[in-house]
This record gives sequence, structure tokens and C-alpha cells, in this order.
Amino acid sequence: MDLTLTPEETAFRDQVRDWLEANRPGPVPDGDEESRFEFTRAWQRTLHAAGWAGVSWPTEYGGRGASLLEAAIFSGEMARAKAPRPANVLGLVMGGPVVMAHGTEEQKERFLEPILSGEEIWCQGFSEPESGSDLASLKTRATKHDGGWRINGQKVWTTLAHVSKWCMLVARSDPGSSKHAGLTYFICDMEQAGIEVRPLIQITGEAEFNEVFFNDAWVPEENVIGGEGNGWMVAITTLMNERAGLGASAAVGLSNDLDALIELCNRRGCGGDVRIRDRIARLKIGIEALRLGSMRSLTAQIRTGIPGPEGSVAKLQWSSTNQALAELATEVLGPAGLERNGEWAYKMLRSRANSIEGGTTEVLKNIVAERVLGLPKLR
Repeated sequence: MDLTLTPEETAFRDQVRDWLEANRPGPVPDGDEESRFEFTRAWQRTLHAAGWAGVSWPTEYGGRGASLLEAAIFSGEMARAKAPRPANVLGLVMGGPVVMAHGTEEQKERFLEPILSGEEIWCQGFSEPESGSDLASLKTRATKHDGGWRINGQKVWTTLAHVSKWCMLVARSDPGSSKHAGLTYFICDMEQAGIEVRPLIQITGEAEFNEVFFNDAWVPEENVIGGEGNGWMVAITTLMNERAGLGASAAVGLSNDLDALIELCNRRGCGGDVRIRDRIARLKIGIEALRLGSMRSLTAQIRTGIPGPEGSVAKLQWSSTNQALAELATEVLGPAGLERNGEWAYKMLRSRANSIEGGTTEVLKNIVAERVLGLPKLR
């Protein structure tokens, strides 16, 4: 694996860097959640107008047609510039790629452009109260009815459900089937009477996650993705894109935070403390391992054309490193590190979710053991 950029890739990086320097919107402003969301939505419109919203999407679908490596360069430059994420990140990273991979031409025509522009926000209806990590045990039912499907059940931890137009919904369409069979993947309209969204207040005080209740919600037949009974296959595509999309910018974002932590240590007069220096060194090593591992996974994806299970390694490394970094920062600050409105206090509290979101640590360890290392299954 050669980590040296070609002249063309260097030129692409410089183009991205120059554009971000001229167009960066600044940090997301303080204020209520609605105003912060609309800020990131406006930023996505700016990205889209310049052709950067779906940088790796094919040009025929409104993207830039960049290679996987160029997409990784773009994500890294976004993180380096500390630019906010676009509002419709789930649609861009998961929804769009799934429609392109498994959708009909009519579905591509209908759904892809509003994802890019941020006009229609997407959420992910996978986890349920009793089947989060064990997705295949989900109980939400889909019943055929008059040219479509009626959906009944509950989803939980649904990010951005309260502002979404569409939900990537997996439901059991054949109740008599085995766990992985009999699932169907739907694009469900969130703006209907049969859906109730209840916010879940996090330890940070935010409510980006939600409970979603489906009571005879309606999905027309044309909004089935991948065909009836093929939901598990389509869901796996979604999850692989979710984890593959993490590695490209995670190391750069952590490096930014580590630089801020080092500056904090020096400012607080503990930069020479041997124990703190040792922990910073371990963080530095972990971030570099994440960067190199992500590049290795990207190389494999370029070769095969699909994200592999190695994305689970990046998710594990990012979770543990981000939590350790935030914890050290709050320790350095002492009592001030727990001030409610403090930047590091927020990061420390928010990082607790890293062990759960995008796949729990325990499940990801099993995936790495079985599908990456080839170890025997537990059962």
C-alpha cells in the first residue's frame, strides 16, 4: 500500500483545501437545536451547489464521480478545516448508496437528488427496544395491504427522525420465517398520521435520537428496496457504508482534538507531567493506527468495490480513542471540566454514546474476530 498521493490526487486535495478556505461557514452557532440544524442544512446546500455534497456519487446521479481515495481526501480536508457535517449525513452516507446499489431506476430518479440538496432528510429505522445489536430479531411487522404495506411496531435510537422526510426501515414481512429471512427494506414516509416520533433526551441535553412508533403506517409497493424478503442483504449494505464512511475523517478529527488537548495541557502547566505525556503518546499512537488501518481498508475497498468488515475495526478504534481523549481533557481541567456549557465536558458526555452508536463495541468485536481475523464463532 503506497500512501503517497499522485500528482492528480495532490491537485484534488489542493482544490478541496482552497474551496473550503474560501467557503467554510465557521462553527455551528450556539442556540436551539432547530437553528443549528438549519445552519448545517444551509451548509449542505452550499456543498451541493459546488458539487461537493455527494463527492463519490456517480456523476449521473448528481455526484462528483470522485474515486474512493479522493472521497477520503475530501473527508479528511473537511475535518482538517473543522467544517460541520452536512445535515443529511445519513442520506448521503447510507441512504443514497443503498438506493444506487439496490434501487430501481424510478427510485433513483425520485430519491437521490433531494438527498444531495438536503431538501429531504433521511433517518435509519433499524434498532428496536429488544433488538438493537441483534438486528435480525426485530419485531416490527410489515403486512401487505391494497398495493402496499402496513407497518406496525417500534424503533428506537432513530437519529434525526424528528426532522426526517424518509426512513430506511427494515421490517419483518414474513412472520413465519427464520431471523434473517423474511425481512424487507422500505423507504417509509415519516410525514404521515400513522407515525409518532418521541425525542430521547441525552446526557448532553440534546435530543438527536428518538423513539418512533408505527401504527398502520403506509408504504407503497414502489418504495420497497431490493425486493420483498431481501431486507437483510440491503441492511448489510447500509451498515457497511455506515462504518466505511467513518474511517476517512475520524483520524483527522481526533488529531485536531489531540492538538487542542496538548495546548490545554501546556496552558494548565501540566505538559511536563510524565503520566500525562504517556497518555498523550498512547493517544497519538492510537490515532496513527486508526489512520493507517483506515487507509488499508480503503485499499481493500478500492480493489473489491464494496466496503468490507474491516470498517468495524475503525469504529472500535475511534470509539475507544475518542473516549480516552475526552476523559483526559476533563481530568486536566479538574472541576472546570464538568461545567455544563464547557466544550470538553460536552465532548466527554457525548463520547459515551460512541460505544453504542453505529454498532455496539461487543458486537463489533465479534465481527472483527469472526469476519476479519477468521476466528471460530462463539456459537
